[in-house]
Amino acid sequence: MVFDADEKRNVESFQMLKNLFEMIHIDNMKVLKALIYAKDDIQPLIDGSSKKRVHLEVLRRKNVLLLISGLDMSTDELSILEQIYNESRHHGARLDSQYEVVWIPIVDRSVQWSDPMKGKFESMQSSMPWFTVYHPSLIEKTVMRFIKEVWHFRNKPILVVLDPQGKVVSPNALHMMWIWGSSAFPFTSLREESLWKDETWRLELLVDGIDPVILNWINEGKYIFLYGGDDEEWMRKFTSSARAVAQAAGIPLEMVYVGKSSKREKIRRVIAKITVEKLSYVWQDLTMMWFFWTRLESMLYSKIQLGKLDDHDPMMQEIKKLLSYGREGGWAVLSNGSNVVVNGYSTTVLQTLVEYDLWKDQVPVKGFDMAFQDHHFQLRGIARPCSRFDFPMTTGRIPETMKCPECNRTMEKFSTFLCCHDEVIPDELSK
Repeated sequence: MVFDADEKRNVESFQMLKNLFEMIHIDNMKVLKALIYAKDDIQPLIDGSSKKRVHLEVLRRKNVLLLISGLDMSTDELSILEQIYNESRHHGARLDSQYEVVWIPIVDRSVQWSDPMKGKFESMQSSMPWFTVYHPSLIEKTVMRFIKEVWHFRNKPILVVLDPQGKVVSPNALHMMWIWGSSAFPFTSLREESLWKDETWRLELLVDGIDPVILNWINEGKYIFLYGGDDEEWMRKFTSSARAVAQAAGIPLEMVYVGKSSKREKIRRVIAKITVEKLSYVWQDLTMMWFFWTRLESMLYSKIQLGKLDDHDPMMQEIKKLLSYGREGGWAVLSNGSNVVVNGYSTTVLQTLVEYDLWKDQVPVKGFDMAFQDHHFQLRGIARPCSRFDFPMTTGRIPETMKCPECNRTMEKFSTFLCCHDEVIPDELSK
C-alpha cells in the first residue's frame, strides 16, 4: 500500500492526536491547540459576550465544554442550551469561573463554501453567548476525522467535556445537560452516574425545568394527567371522561397536553383545537414540547452511553414505554402529586376511565390510586401496542439489542426509511 506524503502526514497527525488524549497534561492548552488552532499568529476564538476575537489562553485550566455540530443545529436546541448556559451564569462567580463552552463548527470540506453557508454560520455564531471558533476552516481535516471516528460525531450535536487538564471526562454531556441542566456540573460521566442513583420515577423527572405551572400542581398535591398523541377524537373522549371521573370521585384533577415527538405542523393544529375547545391546559410553545421529548430520549441515550441500559430497572422500563407510546399513538400518565399512578397507552387509559362504574366501589377500600391502577392493569393484557424505538443513524451509539419494556422479550431490529413531513409540503409535490 503506497501512501503519498500528504496521506502519510495525515495518518501521523491523526495518531499524534489520539496519543495526546492518552497523556497526562498539567493544563488543557496542548489539547485545545491541537483541536482548534496550533499557532499563535491569530486569535482563533470569538468571545460570545463581547463579540471580540480572543486567544485560546482564555480557556487555560478551565472545564471546557466543546459543542460540536454542523450548521444545521436546530433553533430549539440552541435556545434551550442558551437558557441553561445563562441560568448557570446567574448563579454567580462560583459556577461562572468553572466552565466555558466553545462551539466547534464541522463543515464538509468537499462542499464549496457558499454565501448561504456563510450566512448560516454567521447567524449561528452571532446568536451564541459562549466562545465560538472564528471560522470553520480553522478546524483541520485530521481533527474532523478524530471527532467523527473517536468521538462518534454523526451530524447530531454532541457536547464533549474536557477537564482543566484537557482530559475527556464525558464523551457527550448533552444528555445530562437536557435532563438536569447546570446542576449536572462538572458534567463528567461520574456525575451523570451519581445523578441517576438519586433519581426516581416521579413526575418531576418528566417535567422538571420545563413548566413551573405543573410543579405548582405537584406541590398542591393535585392529580395530574400528562397526555399526548395526535388523535383528536381520542383526546375529546379522554379529557371529558377524565373530568367526569374526577368529579364523581371528588378528586382535584389537572390535565396538560404535551404533544408528540414528531409531526410538528400537525401538533400545531392539535394545539389550536385543544385551545378553542378548552379540552385542557396545553403548552402553546412548541419548543417546550420539543424539550419534553428530547429530555425523554436523552434519558435513554444517557443510560446507553454509560453502558447502564438495565432491562430490570423499573424507571428505565417506564421511560422506554413512554418513548414507545409517543411513537405509536396516544398515551397518558396519571400522577397523584409527584407519584406516578399509571403510565398507559391511549386505549387502556380511556377504557379504565369509561369503566369507572366497574371499579368505583374499590375507591373507598383501596384509595383512588390503587383502584385505578388495578383496573388499568387488568385491561393492559387486552390491548398491547407494538413497542418501537427509532435510533437515527446520526446517533453515535446505538445499542446492539433491546428488551421490550412491556413483555421483556428481545426486540426485532429493522432498518427504516422515514419521512414525517414535519414541515409544510411544497404545492407542486402535494398534487
